[in-house]
Amino acid sequence: MPNTKHSPDDVLDFWFPDTGFWQSQEAFGDWIHTRSQGGMDAAICADFAGLTTDAARGLLDHWAESPRGRLALLIALDQFPRSLWRDTPGAYAQDIKANLLVIDGVERGHFAAIKPWERLFYVIALGHCEGPDHLARFDLIDQLTGQIIADLPPALAFLGDQLRAQHARVRSVIERFGRHPHRNPIYGRVSSPEEEAYIATGDFPHIKEKPVP
Repeated sequence: MPNTKHSPDDVLDFWFPDTGFWQSQEAFGDWIHTRSQGGMDAAICADFAGLTTDAARGLLDHWAESPRGRLALLIALDQFPRSLWRDTPGAYAQDIKANLLVIDGVERGHFAAIKPWERLFYVIALGHCEGPDHLARFDLIDQLTGQIIADLPPALAFLGDQLRAQHARVRSVIERFGRHPHRNPIYGRVSSPEEEAYIATGDFPHIKEKPVP
């Protein structure tokens, strides 16, 4: 039995607050920056640690039966671990499961059933997960991104170019190294000389400053 008393709606209300952040570029920038750059760490560790652990144990898999439940589970598998277990291998331990959840959700129509800014976390998860099919998954990322862009409200039309540029940047890293080298110290992996030079720059696609609106 799960230890958490949280529901999928609790996760979604937390991650996608009803503040109208999708109505302006500045509000959207604040919202996504807070979630992508560690601004939710304290709240996740305080309020969702049990839920994150339950998701990792497979105790919340039934959430995936509905589009919104699947989205909540995806957040719990791909986003919350990066806060709860930051700078440890546990931060990435659920990436494969999150990717399977994404691919199945696309096939079932769950991806198409949610809001365009919610769909972003499908493509983010696909880019996060290392593996031999990583480059192939970027073809799916490009396809899904096109669908997101087509459905964006006018206030978020600027996202199109930003998303394409971000995905191209991540793809270039995987083309060069076959993995995310900035994770090497966390995993205890030995870096190649080229990876050492890359890591020394401190300039990684998933760790960046807030974009200027």
